[in-house]
Amino acid sequence: MPDDNRDQAGRPSPDALLEKARAETRGRLKIFLGAAPGVGKTYEMLISGRAKIADGLDVVIGVVETHGRKETEALVAGFEIIPRVEIDYKGRVLEEMDLDGILARRPDLVLVDELAHTNAEGSRHPKRYLDVKELLDRGIDVYTTLNIQHVESLNDVVSQITRIRVRETVPDSIIDLADDVEIIDLTPDDLIKRLHDGKVYMPRTAERALTNYFTPGNLTALRELALRKTAQRVDDQLLTHMQAHAISGPWAAGERVLVSVDHHPRSASLVRYAARMASRLRAPWAAVYIETSRSINLSEAERDTIASTLRLAEQLGGEAITLPGREVAEELVRHATANNVTHIVIGAPKKPTWRDWWARSITDELIRKTGEISVHVISGNEKDGTTARGIKAAATAPQLDFRAYLLATVYVAIALGVSIVLDQVLDVRNLALVFLMAVLTSAVLHGLRPALYSCILGALSFNFFFLPPRYTLTISDPESVLAFFFFLGVAIIASNLTATVQRQAAAARQRARTTEDLYLFSKKLAGTGTLDDVLWATAFQLASMLKVRVVLLLPEEGGIVVKAGYPPDDTLDEADIAAARWAWEHNHAAGRGADTLPGAKRLYVPLRTGRAAVGVIGLDSDRRDGPLLTPEQQRLLDALADQAALAIERVQLVADVDRARLAAEADRLRSALLTSISHDLKTPLAAILGAAGTLRDYFASMPEEDRTDLLSTVVDESERLNRFIANLLDMTKIESGAMEPNSALHYAGDIVGTALARAAKILEHHKTEMSIPAELPMVRVDPVLFEQVIFNLLDNAAKYAPEGSVIQIEGWADADNVVVQVSDEGPGIPPADLARVFDTFYRVRKGDQVRAGTGLGLSICRGFIEAMGGTIAAGNRRGRPGAVFTIRLPKPNDIPKLDDLK
Repeated sequence: MPDDNRDQAGRPSPDALLEKARAETRGRLKIFLGAAPGVGKTYEMLISGRAKIADGLDVVIGVVETHGRKETEALVAGFEIIPRVEIDYKGRVLEEMDLDGILARRPDLVLVDELAHTNAEGSRHPKRYLDVKELLDRGIDVYTTLNIQHVESLNDVVSQITRIRVRETVPDSIIDLADDVEIIDLTPDDLIKRLHDGKVYMPRTAERALTNYFTPGNLTALRELALRKTAQRVDDQLLTHMQAHAISGPWAAGERVLVSVDHHPRSASLVRYAARMASRLRAPWAAVYIETSRSINLSEAERDTIASTLRLAEQLGGEAITLPGREVAEELVRHATANNVTHIVIGAPKKPTWRDWWARSITDELIRKTGEISVHVISGNEKDGTTARGIKAAATAPQLDFRAYLLATVYVAIALGVSIVLDQVLDVRNLALVFLMAVLTSAVLHGLRPALYSCILGALSFNFFFLPPRYTLTISDPESVLAFFFFLGVAIIASNLTATVQRQAAAARQRARTTEDLYLFSKKLAGTGTLDDVLWATAFQLASMLKVRVVLLLPEEGGIVVKAGYPPDDTLDEADIAAARWAWEHNHAAGRGADTLPGAKRLYVPLRTGRAAVGVIGLDSDRRDGPLLTPEQQRLLDALADQAALAIERVQLVADVDRARLAAEADRLRSALLTSISHDLKTPLAAILGAAGTLRDYFASMPEEDRTDLLSTVVDESERLNRFIANLLDMTKIESGAMEPNSALHYAGDIVGTALARAAKILEHHKTEMSIPAELPMVRVDPVLFEQVIFNLLDNAAKYAPEGSVIQIEGWADADNVVVQVSDEGPGIPPADLARVFDTFYRVRKGDQVRAGTGLGLSICRGFIEAMGGTIAAGNRRGRPGAVFTIRLPKPNDIPKLDDLK
């Protein structure tokens, strides 16, 4: 942020000193930043950690992911490693960094890999960078690693480059918090060679990565992003150092551009010139308006020009800054030196040359005072101004306040009475001070015009009642003439200065109220998560601040419709709908008071963002004639509309992302369904057709044993086909929400026994063991659905477990649940597949000897169990191979045991 400290030159910036003090009370953070995985961030972090151990520091590893790389594993040896904490998540055991263990150990430095990692549910913080912040707050130094694609502000840029949306991101404030950022750079060719050598991923994964992500173009673009982000951070650190040590700039280590704007129309061309210069230099830039005492006298049109120019600067990517100051050149130089600006853009002077004899122009003063800063004097083009709104402003002619003039008369009358009393003891020329007090009182309370009125009235009263000859308006004494005119001059000057201060104070109060309202509005918008909330908050804020009626319209199905309003019952006629549509389509104001369709009842203003118009605001008031808004209200409308448009765009972007995710998921399911149908329907049908055709052609000559085998094949494959179709129907019911269990109290052992009998043919090559105690409490389930769940689990176990192995079914009760567990002696579930085994059409990779499945059975199990109020989790057996599926059903209260029922 720019330093706006008003203290005298040579003093350090309070903000920079405060930031430095904060940094000294917390741990130091060093980020090893890379353009892509595999550049060597973790390797370099471990080498730096070893160097700190050699320096005598206490260094431990919080978490380091070696990814099977031998060089990295070799470096880990020798470090003290804080054991990770195990977290049970949906039947899976996940390992995360032990934050409490590190805090209890309290080392000097902890190494934390993968800063953008998302912690398992149940951890203290949802993100690893929050763990790091807590470590820093406790005074522990942290070394960590980060890839550039995980930086939040660059997420959209990286997605556009790589066509891959990164879900795990780190806010930019974390990088701003870092004391050091070390770029780990590797050329694209070297990184691709590391991929080919298998030093980043396994061969098959590396081949896929080279095709999709690790292309030379992608790596070059990501490398540039990483280098620029690091350079930006270094530039910010340099600026903070200069401000903390009161070092006047510029230090031209990096370029910064500043453009001075004012109320002249040419300011827009100056802003565009500065934007082009900053783009060429690839430098940050800002537009600054210096608000002096003369600014209070600007017309509304001139104020509108300033606001439009600053808004243009923000739209072009610059920062808009308004600074108070006594002199423009002095304030520009102070701000430029405090913020290490290297280039200042200013307009050429327009006043006549003869005026330079007694007052230099702002441009001349700036050139004399800037020192090493380059000053670009641009003539500018007054025709190249900001885009006009196309909205007529309501008249703001001041109304005559008779009460103010009456009170000014009262103040002069009081001063006259006091002067008559003091005339007995004071010289007549001292009585002028009493009348001067009345003038100042009028200026403070009522402004300039009543003050000038009291000034003239007081001067006439002073002359008439106290200057000889008294009770006439003539003045005989030359000294009295001089005193009279000095009184009149001092009164006019004092009233003017006092009224100016009063206007400035009133403007400051109004600005403070407006700023507070805008801040509260932006805070309210930031807390809204739905489009309806954003629209309602916007309509209410516009109505309350502008004192108008508001409707908000958004595009829908090729048209534009009312989505919110205040008051809510407002309706639009055809003319208003046409004006609103025109404003949206042409991104320009229309309707009442505008250049286009002025006959409409309301004024329609488009809600614009950097991308396009996102909606339209309609405004109306009880005043039926003339324009709606004053120039000041139009500027306020611009500020409110900008915030509302950004909030609407944010909500819509989130919705677009969700729709894209759902569309991608639907495509995946559609592809999986087609693949499953093509295989799981074709295979049994082919077997049935083959067996039936053989029986038809060779039935008479075929031995009885062969006929029996072929008939068994027809029956088995028909049953398999029937199960597949039943699974599809069940999955359809689950996905549509039409599943309604017919639950009642049942003994789990009976249902398990029925499922075992039904699955006898599937399990004929396996041994089964059932251990469900008779005293097991009854559960409230749908017996048909629960039997299907057990059958699917047995079918799954028979597919993966080798012939002759044991499939166990156990049951027990804990404090709150009845637990049924099915386990086998197969190879188990790969850890990477544990989280997805219940997904629709997802199949764990299996060997050639394992018969194919549909990818529906386990998904149906989860759907049925959750419909009955229970949970199901997948895991692996401890100490031996095999998969375990655990069903937990809530234990009903006050249910008798089976023996009691007997």
